[in-house]
Amino acid sequence: MEHWKRTIERANRHFMLGEFVDAREAYLQALALAQVLFERWADADEAVAACVISHHNLADLHLRLNQPEESAEYLCAIHQRLLQTMQDPRLAPALREAALRQSSKTYVELLNFISEHGEYPRTHRLLHMDAASPRHQPVPLQHGVH
Repeated sequence: MEHWKRTIERANRHFMLGEFVDAREAYLQALALAQVLFERWADADEAVAACVISHHNLADLHLRLNQPEESAEYLCAIHQRLLQTMQDPRLAPALREAALRQSSKTYVELLNFISEHGEYPRTHRLLHMDAASPRHQPVPLQHGVH
């Protein structure tokens, strides 16, 4: 977790300084760490939060670069990953429950994105698949560092 946090902090510094190429590289490194450790992290809530934050930071970066379709891809990717995690019986119950809790945040982020930037093919497919799924239950938002 500490290595991921340091990588995200470095990426955030680059982002704030307008060093977007370096920020993207560091955000991608953080995302790779979060994905590799997703099922191995000791704390399921931290594992899911790291994945969500990594994806959302990349989405924010691409919006800053005026690349909304790439942003939509990251927002969809994490929401879909959480939906799949929630439904995967081979995963630990704590990880599945953490995915459920965070899925409300990723869902709201997608809706906010669409309201500001319009729909893209993947957002349309994902939300229509998601809306048809009885498994998606709204849960209270948990606010974290983003």
